Amino acid sequence: MIRHTRLIRLLVVLLVLIGLGSYLSLFLGVTTIQPLEAIREWSSGNLSKETLVLTTLRLPRLLLGLLLGANLAVAGALMQAVTRNPLASPQVFGVNAGASLFVVLALLLFPALGTANLVYFAFFGAMIGGLLVFSFASVRGMTSLKLALVGMAVHLLLTSLTKGLILFNDRITNVLYWLSGSISDSGWIEVRLILPWSIIGLILAFSLAKSLAIFQLGQDVAVGLGQNITRIRMLAAVAVVLLAGVTVAVAGAIGFIGLMVPHIVRRLVGEDYRYVLPISALCGGLLLTYADVLARFIAYPYESPVGIVTALLGAPFFLYLAKRQTRGIA
Repeated sequence: MIRHTRLIRLLVVLLVLIGLGSYLSLFLGVTTIQPLEAIREWSSGNLSKETLVLTTLRLPRLLLGLLLGANLAVAGALMQAVTRNPLASPQVFGVNAGASLFVVLALLLFPALGTANLVYFAFFGAMIGGLLVFSFASVRGMTSLKLALVGMAVHLLLTSLTKGLILFNDRITNVLYWLSGSISDSGWIEVRLILPWSIIGLILAFSLAKSLAIFQLGQDVAVGLGQNITRIRMLAAVAVVLLAGVTVAVAGAIGFIGLMVPHIVRRLVGEDYRYVLPISALCGGLLLTYADVLARFIAYPYESPVGIVTALLGAPFFLYLAKRQTRGIA
C-alpha cells in the first residue's frame, strides 16, 4: 500500500507540473502573451487582442485539455481493471473508432445537428465499437492478446469506414482534421457541453474504485467478498462510454492516453484503484496539456492535431506492451 507521505509528494509534483503546463498552454503559441500585462488589462477591463485570445481561446482550451485527458485516462484504467488486460484502452478496443464513425454518420445524415446532440451518437457508437470487439474476441475463448488484436482490427475497420465517408462527401471533408484529435478550435461552448457528462462519468468511475481494488485480487476472491461482478462490469462500461464518447464528440479520436497513463500510474501508486483512478485523472490531464503545447510547434506557425503527438508517444508504448504479452504467452 502506498504511504501517505509518498502520495502527498506525488500530488505536489503533479500539481507543480500541471501548473507549469497551464502556464505554457496559456501564454505560448503563435500569439505570445505577457502574463502580467494580461492580468493588468483584464482587471482594468481594457481588453487587447492578446487578452481576448487568452480568455476566449487559450483558457477554455486548457480546461478542455485537462478534462478530456482525465476522461481518457480514467476510461483506460477502468477498461484495464475490468478486463484484466494491460492492452485495454478506448482506442485499442474500438470505442473511439465506433464513436467517431457514428458522429460522422450523424453529420452526414443530419447536417444541422448541433454538437450537443452529436454526443448521443458518440455514446451509441462507442458502445457498438466495444460490443463488436468483445463479440469477436470471445469466439473460441478470449485471451488478452486476442482481445487486443481483434480490437485493433475493428478499430482499423471502423476508422477506414469513417474516412471513406468523409472522402466521398465534400460537405464534411473539414472533419478530417477533427478526426485526428484536436482541441485547437474549442471554446467555452465545448467546455460547457462536456462538463456535465464528464462529471457524471468520473463520479461513476470513482464510486467503483473500492470494488475494482477488490476485483484485482481475483474474480473468485471478489465474489467471495460479496462483490457483484456483473454489476461492476456494467457500471464500468457505462462510465467508459460516457467518458470516451463525450471526448470523441468534442475533440475527435485522441488515442493512447487511456493506454499509457494507467500503466505509469500503477508503477507509481500500485494496484489500489482508490489511488489509481484519481491519479490517472491528474496524469491524463497533464499529458494532454503538454501534448497540446507541443502540437503548436511541430509545424509552427501552423498547429497540428494533438492526436498526432499522443500517437507518436503511444504507438511505441503499445508495441512494447504487446511484445511483453507475447513473451508471457510463449
